[in-house]
Amino acid sequence: MTLTYVIDGSRVTGLERFWEVIGEAVNGPGGYFGRNLDALADCLGGGMGTPDDGDFDFEWRDHAVSARALGHEETARWLRQGLERVHPSNRTEARRRLDAAQAGRGPTLFDLIVDVLRDGTPGGLRLL
Repeated sequence: MTLTYVIDGSRVTGLERFWEVIGEAVNGPGGYFGRNLDALADCLGGGMGTPDDGDFDFEWRDHAVSARALGHEETARWLRQGLERVHPSNRTEARRRLDAAQAGRGPTLFDLIVDVLRDGTPGGLRLL
């Protein structure tokens, strides 16, 4: 039987809060399930609270609330924070992505998180 983890999108007010909400959805209060996109993808691979047989999915309720909270403004904030850590050979691309987010263009954090969840969740992702 498939185990469904419920992400309460009404509780997502930004990226840091998203990490708390998904951590609690999978591992209970104070639970961890990634603090960046790469870690989220790793957690989806197993061993971080999901069933060993990989029979699980996600249901993201009130996803439209999360989409607004993880929109271009939050994406630009996240990209700005990471700009100083970007390898010099990638700074031009990082700056282009930041400029696009500040102009309200390009993928948002919500889009990136949805992509990771869709690609890595065996049972899939339902946006409600």
